[in-house]
Amino acid sequence: MRAGPAFDIASLHAAYANGLTAGGMIETVFARVAEVNDPGIFIHLADVKGLLAQAEALGPFDPATRPLWGVPFAVKDNIDVAGMPTTAACPDYSHMPEADATVVKLLKEAGALVIGKTNLDQFATGLVGVRSPYPIPRNAIDPDLVPGGSSSGSAVATAQGIVSFALGTDTAGSGRIPAGLNNIVGLKPSVGALSTTGVIPACRTLDCVSVFALTVDDAWKVFSVAAKPDPSDAYSRLIPAVGFGAAPPVLTIGVPVKTDRRFFGDDAMEAAYEAALATLSGLGHRLVEVPFADFFGVADLLYEGAWVAERYAAVKEFFDAREGSFHPVTRKIYGAAKTLSAADAFNGFYALQALKRKLAPAIASVDLFCVPTAPRHYTRAELEAEPIRENSRLGTYTNFVNLLDMCGIAVPTGTRIDGLPASVTLLAPAGRDGLTASLARDIHAARGLTLGATGHGLPTSQAVSPVESSGMIDLVVVGAHLSGMPLNGQLRDVEARFLRAARTSSSYRLYALASQVPPKPGLVRVEEGHGSGIDVEIWRLTPAAFGQFVAAIPAPLGIGTIVLDDGTSAKGFLAEPIALGEATDITEYGGWRAYIQRAEAANRLGRTRA
Repeated sequence: MRAGPAFDIASLHAAYANGLTAGGMIETVFARVAEVNDPGIFIHLADVKGLLAQAEALGPFDPATRPLWGVPFAVKDNIDVAGMPTTAACPDYSHMPEADATVVKLLKEAGALVIGKTNLDQFATGLVGVRSPYPIPRNAIDPDLVPGGSSSGSAVATAQGIVSFALGTDTAGSGRIPAGLNNIVGLKPSVGALSTTGVIPACRTLDCVSVFALTVDDAWKVFSVAAKPDPSDAYSRLIPAVGFGAAPPVLTIGVPVKTDRRFFGDDAMEAAYEAALATLSGLGHRLVEVPFADFFGVADLLYEGAWVAERYAAVKEFFDAREGSFHPVTRKIYGAAKTLSAADAFNGFYALQALKRKLAPAIASVDLFCVPTAPRHYTRAELEAEPIRENSRLGTYTNFVNLLDMCGIAVPTGTRIDGLPASVTLLAPAGRDGLTASLARDIHAARGLTLGATGHGLPTSQAVSPVESSGMIDLVVVGAHLSGMPLNGQLRDVEARFLRAARTSSSYRLYALASQVPPKPGLVRVEEGHGSGIDVEIWRLTPAAFGQFVAAIPAPLGIGTIVLDDGTSAKGFLAEPIALGEATDITEYGGWRAYIQRAEAANRLGRTRA
């Protein structure tokens, strides 16, 4: 176990509150750099005196004003930090930026301290972490394995507990693969949520700044600080950091059909994925198998035509003048782009658009997807033997994500039978970053894992972040709009956010209404002593969304005020008395979900007997 405090943000801030100084933290950071003794992690380390001066300038410990006060972080060396050289792991490309990248600037303003610039697959081209002229970072769990890339140094620095979090980039999986291979969290935001101003492009239309962290809470805290639209970035867009908190009790989760699951002979990784799916089922979620052939078809496009040319375009002038400065594998990839034409690029765009249209129903049919982060672990020797093929295989479940405008988060799920880390990635359409992070948080907590390679356990006192409330309206949902039920998609369509499960006061009765498609219940308030508490969910909507939603509610249902068992009240579904004539009283079940589950069980039993 790493000496000194755990560097997850909650533990570090608790240590500050108990007397740890920023100087003591900085001393611990550099002691851990020496202890880990891995020259491949950092390309450049900050000056200790300069760090101490920055820490002094923060003033007294004040996490309310500066949510990242005194938190050490590392920055992938394709992201600018003023006063530190940017190399993109190509020494001849090195230059000294005058200004911080936008995302670095925002994090510094929130009190975070840059410890150094980290190693990477050159020009962020690769998923293996070994395409660098500098020493190769050692996988934090097993040094015989590749660390994953391209954000290798950032992932290893975080997993080793040298820093609390690190910035990476993610075009094809560079912010997820190294997280999965090093037992940490890797948050890949929706494209455009974090500014890429000050970031050396790989594929500018697809690039994301990503966050490596020891916990989901930490990754989200960093994201919430950095997710700001930036006028200087033409691809920046407003994607607020909202929706992180309690996950809905029942989510519909898409998983690849078994015939489409690719592990390339790694039975331990396959077994770990099955165990992760069992965890999701145990949490109450519904798994739906989805064909993945077309997702893989999208992934294949990333290293063809348009997007290979885009990588070349990002550094064309330097490549044409200094081709010999490139790593041999990187040079081969970029050099191939010279043979491509504009027609090749447009054909790639057309193929992608066709696949997007074809996949849209599958993506819309579920709340989110759960896939393996990586299909297997690779040793460094295996990568040396097959550098292109094995790199491509590592991207099996990552390469299609940005092309389809999805957000994602990689989260540890346990230890495989051979002791190596296992991980899954949760994916959803852009803007649902909060939903994927909320479920990732539940998975991480359910597995009870240590953080990276630090030996420290997951903090047990993490408070669930509240769903934003200013100007919002809470809605009590009782039936077909419950999470996992047929009409829940209507709430998702108006960007409603799950708040919490709840129960009504004991003054209600619940009825199964007649002739409703899909089946719906009716909630009716009765005199005290003549009813019972009913299980419900509370969702939060903007006033505009609430008006849109209510306008679509058909008779005999309507919206009234529902009293909850904690004495609070909120607007929610009630039934008109006229609807009860042919209805069945189901109050004894305690809620619509329990009634439906009992009915489905009875139907299955009847079919079995028949």
